Amino acid sequence: MSEDDATSPEGRTEEATVVPETPEDAQRALILSGFDRDSEHPRKLATGRGAGTDSGIDFFYEAGTILVREEHFEHVRRILDQLHLLPRGDREPVSRPVIAGIRLIRLNPELNPQLGTLETLKLLREGGEVTINRPADQPGDVDTPAESSGPEQGERPADDAGSAEGAGSEEGERPPNTVPQTVLVTGLGPGVGTPNHLVSITGGRGNGAGCPATEPEPVPAGSAPYPGYTPHRSAGEGVKIVVVDTGFDDTAPDRSDWLKGVEGDKDLGILGNTLEFYAGHGTFIAGVIRSVAPLAEVCVRKGFGPEGTVVESDLVAKLDEIIEKDDPDIISMSAGTYCHDATGLPTFGVFNERRLSHHKGVVFVVAAGNYADRKAFWPAAAPYTVSVGALNTYWHGRASFSDYGGWVDVYAPGQDLINAFPVGNYTYREPPHVGPGRPPRQEEFHGMARWSGTSFSTPLVAGLIAARMSRTGENGRDAAAALIAEARQAAQPGVGAVLLPE
Repeated sequence: MSEDDATSPEGRTEEATVVPETPEDAQRALILSGFDRDSEHPRKLATGRGAGTDSGIDFFYEAGTILVREEHFEHVRRILDQLHLLPRGDREPVSRPVIAGIRLIRLNPELNPQLGTLETLKLLREGGEVTINRPADQPGDVDTPAESSGPEQGERPADDAGSAEGAGSEEGERPPNTVPQTVLVTGLGPGVGTPNHLVSITGGRGNGAGCPATEPEPVPAGSAPYPGYTPHRSAGEGVKIVVVDTGFDDTAPDRSDWLKGVEGDKDLGILGNTLEFYAGHGTFIAGVIRSVAPLAEVCVRKGFGPEGTVVESDLVAKLDEIIEKDDPDIISMSAGTYCHDATGLPTFGVFNERRLSHHKGVVFVVAAGNYADRKAFWPAAAPYTVSVGALNTYWHGRASFSDYGGWVDVYAPGQDLINAFPVGNYTYREPPHVGPGRPPRQEEFHGMARWSGTSFSTPLVAGLIAARMSRTGENGRDAAAALIAEARQAAQPGVGAVLLPE
C-alpha cells in the first residue's frame, strides 16, 4: 500500500464499502478510516514490516516524521539537511520536543521521494553512499568519508521490510530544477531514530496493532461481573490507578455500583444511543479493576481516539502528563504494537529513564497483545513494565489468542470476562458478524457485556497489585514483584506464572 493510498479520501471510501473477509481486514479499515479524521491537516499513515517478517503488516507509522533522542538530534539534523529532506520556508518548525530527551523531526521528501521514512532511518543507522536530487542553484557538499557502523547482524534492509514509502520516480526522472549529487553518509548506529509508530487497542495478526481479541457481546442488565466481587471489600484502599484508554462512560456508575467514584475523561465513542467500535473499552477496564480492588481510586484518561489508535509521540506525551498531574501508584494500559526493529519504542525507554523511574514505586502494567505469538510486543516487552497475558475461560491454560514468551511476566483470566458497558446500539464490524450479501449484526446493550482479550487480563493484574498494596503497605513495584514471585510458585505447565482473583 502506498502512503497516499493509506490516507486519501478515495482510499477511505473504498475501505468503508468493502465487506471485510477477516477480523484483520475490519480492524485495518477502521484504523485507516478513523486516524486523524477530525484534524484540519490529517497526518498520513504508512505500513511496515520488521526484520524476519515476510508478509503482512507488522506496524503502522506516521509517514514523514521520525523520532530521535536529544543527544543525536543535531547530528541527525545535519545529515537530513545535507540530504535535502527537511522542510524549507514552512510555517511549522522542522522539529519539536515530544518529552524531555526525545524530539520529533518532520521530513519533506519532495526533492527525494526515493527516501521514505524507513529508508531514511536505514541510511541514518547504517550509513552508505546515496544519490540524491539537490536544487540546481545550491552548491553540493559531499560528506567526508568516515567509518560507517555497518548493518546490524541479521537485520533486513528497510526497503525489504515492508515500507510503503520511498517508491520514487522512474529511473532517469527527477524533480524539475534539480541535479543529481552523490552523498556519503556516516552511519550513527542502531537506536539513533525510529518511526513514529501507531499504537493501538485493535487486535488481529498481520494488522500491525493490537489488544481486544473479540468484539463485545451483550449480557442481561443486572448481570454480576465475572470474575466476581472480591470478599475483601477494603482492597485497594489508598491506591490510585490511572487507566490510559478511550475514556469513561460517566453514566455507568448509576447502573453499576462498583464503579461509584470512578472518574475520567469522556468516552467520545458513545454517541447518544450509538456505540462506536471501541466505546466502553475504558469503562469495562475500570469495572474489572473495581471488581478486585473495590476501594482503589480509579481515573480513566483518554489516550486513544474512538478508533482505538494514537501515534507513539502523542501517547508518551500523555503518559508524561499523567505522571506529572495525576500522581498514580499504578498505570494500566491495554495497547501496544510491533516495531520497526529490536530497539522497540525508544520514546518509552526515555520516558522510563527521565520520568517513570524517578517516581518511586509507580508500576506500569501493560497488555501482552492478542496475536497468539511469541514475538515481542511493545511496550509490554520492555523490562520496566509488568506484561500481562491471558488465561482461557476455565483459568487453566493460555487463552488461544494470547501472546506468550519469556517477555510475558504473568497470565491472568482474560477470556469471557463480564463487566460494565455503556447502554446503546452497537453495529459489528468483524467476521463472522458481517459477510457478503447480509447486513452486519446489530445488538442493543443494557449496561453489561462479555469481552475477551489481554486488554482485560491487564486491569485484573493492576487491581490485584492495588489490593496487595493496601494490605501490605508496599509500593506498586514492590507489590508487583511480590505477586509475580508468588505467581511463579503457582505456575501452570506450558503457560507460566499465573495470578488468579480470590
